[in-house]
Amino acid sequence: MSSDAPVTFLTQDAYDRLAHELEELSTTGREEIAKRIEAARSEGDLKENGGYHAAKDEQGKQEARIRTLQHLLKNATVGEAPEASGVVEPGTVVTAIVAGGEEVFLLGNREIAAGSELDVYSEASPLGAAILGRREGEKTSYTAPNGREISVEIRKVETYNGQ
Repeated sequence: MSSDAPVTFLTQDAYDRLAHELEELSTTGREEIAKRIEAARSEGDLKENGGYHAAKDEQGKQEARIRTLQHLLKNATVGEAPEASGVVEPGTVVTAIVAGGEEVFLLGNREIAAGSELDVYSEASPLGAAILGRREGEKTSYTAPNGREISVEIRKVETYNGQ
């Protein structure tokens, strides 16, 4: 296993919430969707059966979510948010000037901040990759997906407190 693989930080609360969602989807969710598919299948011709196709589409989305959750939970580091030391790292709240405007966001997985108004950027995103490991006061830039060069100045790095 490569030590360069990105580590996803999750709070215990986020981990527990996602584990519960995975359990529900893997058991009750699968049973319910199987019943819906079977009921739609019994209606006859599958080529023109909208209910059957909708249920199969939903099943595909549900299975994709299950795989995503399994991967996330298997590879997550669970614990308290890292204590801010002025260095941008996963699980910290960053205040930065991005393209001339101030933004406050969490660097990490969007699942951490579920229910929060806080924007979240992945460490793998262009912005996240550009600022990861940078210190307060440092300036850098990154290339946006549209090819534009965007300047970033790290103003403040704080400990994520769950809000």
